[in-house]
Amino acid sequence: MITLRNTQRTVPIKQRQIKEWAKSILKLVAFEGFDVTIWLTTNATIRRYNAAYRNKDKATDILSFPFFELKPGEHPQTAVDEERILGDIIISVPRVLKDAQELEVSFEERMKVLLIHGICHLIGYDHETDEDHALMHKKEDALLKQLNLD
Repeated sequence: MITLRNTQRTVPIKQRQIKEWAKSILKLVAFEGFDVTIWLTTNATIRRYNAAYRNKDKATDILSFPFFELKPGEHPQTAVDEERILGDIIISVPRVLKDAQELEVSFEERMKVLLIHGICHLIGYDHETDEDHALMHKKEDALLKQLNLD
């Protein structure tokens, strides 16, 4: 199940569309049936979380909080349905809008990229090393192409 919480009031959000993209991404990575919570918020809120959890006192576009510690391609062993939780994603909507304008893409296209990025973090991908970054980037590109075909 995708739970979407929108606490920012600056940008109108097509919540159904975002949930559908997230469901499609989970299906593409073979994690359908797992729960993800997505919180759309402000720069101020994401800055507090970035400071608290990453020791970076600045706003960022997205934060991901995986429930499991996975390696790319690994699936968690869950005993009961209640454990089928991938994790939480926090997205700063004003930052998405700003980045979309700077990159000269639509808000929706930037949001898709960030959803893919966040879900990749939840399923074990990271970009701490050059090798990890290359692997994650390859996965994200492939998912974006597949998502845009759906």
